[in-house]
Amino acid sequence: MKFALTVLLCSVFTIVVMAQQPDTTNDAGTKSAKDCYPKSLGSIFRKKDAPPKPPKDFTALILPNISSNPANGLLLGVGGSLGWWFGPKETTHISGAGFTAAWTTKNQWIFFFKSNAYSKNDRLFMQGDWRFYVYSLPTYGLGTDSPPDSVRVDPSWSWMAAPTDESGAYPLKYNYIKLHEIVSYKIKPNFYGGIGFHFDKYIDIVDDSLNLDTAGGKKYYVTPHYAYAEYYGFDAENYGTTGLSLNFVYDSRDNLINPYKGMFFNVNLKQNVTWLGSDKNSTFLFFDARYYKSLSKKLPRHVIGGWLWGNFMVAGRAPYLTLQAIGDDQRARSGRGYIQGRFRGEQMLYGEVEWRFPISKCTQILGGVVFVNATTASNNYRDIKLFDYVMPGFGVGLRVMINATSRTNLNLEYGIGKESKGFYFSGAETF
Repeated sequence: MKFALTVLLCSVFTIVVMAQQPDTTNDAGTKSAKDCYPKSLGSIFRKKDAPPKPPKDFTALILPNISSNPANGLLLGVGGSLGWWFGPKETTHISGAGFTAAWTTKNQWIFFFKSNAYSKNDRLFMQGDWRFYVYSLPTYGLGTDSPPDSVRVDPSWSWMAAPTDESGAYPLKYNYIKLHEIVSYKIKPNFYGGIGFHFDKYIDIVDDSLNLDTAGGKKYYVTPHYAYAEYYGFDAENYGTTGLSLNFVYDSRDNLINPYKGMFFNVNLKQNVTWLGSDKNSTFLFFDARYYKSLSKKLPRHVIGGWLWGNFMVAGRAPYLTLQAIGDDQRARSGRGYIQGRFRGEQMLYGEVEWRFPISKCTQILGGVVFVNATTASNNYRDIKLFDYVMPGFGVGLRVMINATSRTNLNLEYGIGKESKGFYFSGAETF
């Protein structure tokens, strides 16, 4: 706990001090502010005398998704991000979506489409998260101290820090269907209220480390997933939740894909009910808060950003894999420095601070980031509460501006956690 807080506080202090350094651009003998504005990578190859291309109403960044790790084998596919406007740019925020379609040599399939969209004149705000996985993922038990012994995680190169079969993990295989869609109506400028539908189904779960057959001298071995299902009365092989939610959003960001200023706040109260198909009734309270501040008028890409979210089971009981874990957020980007699902709990709180800065200060095509994060999760059975254990992470990254109109970047990052590390390659900002 002391180690985690020390690393977190020192890293936050370093980022804030660096971010507050004054803009040292020398006005004398430099290009004018008119010449220095964010440009895309494609502008490098355009002739100097050629007129600039008019902004497009639709942008797409499509990238190969290639990785290799013990859990998935060789992974091949495509992924990327989309940006578009449903109405006039003057009165309508840009909409954005991320997607992936991939296959692995272990016959796993990964499909997802995640969107945040504004209708014409920002009348509606729609949040979608649709996934279909034939997948495998290790779990470690609930709480940020699980497993209690130290776990060493070998670094892996992948699209989203795909999991490895390191010691201390309990491998799970399953099929997963997720359909989440929230539609909110504009009540007043920047403020929305609405309802959502949430469907999560886990099918054909195989707990590889589980052994209940002691015949022939086999060792009896129970996993955290199985123990949780037995204790709280869930089928350990098939389960799910289906529910409705009440949703409120405040959004003053200047750009949804890559904000330079503004804030975003989302609070969601979700009720999973048996009459819609849930195994048990449960109630979850979720909030997501983000803040962005540009540190330079000349270089608006110079930004300090903060992200804080929490998910709390306030009543009832939900199946193990439906409990919040890092990497389960809509963009699947929380917890850089740790593999997806490394920490999970009935209550979870996650925070991150990121400093984004231009490296090529005039065109701002090339940029960098420095980030620090922290995670805490509970385990009700073992009486582990929030903040009993806090796990920190930090790292650095590069940004290449692919489209200046939508502010779409190509992102490459390296994150470090406590005895853990990972590479990240994506076409969307973390938050």
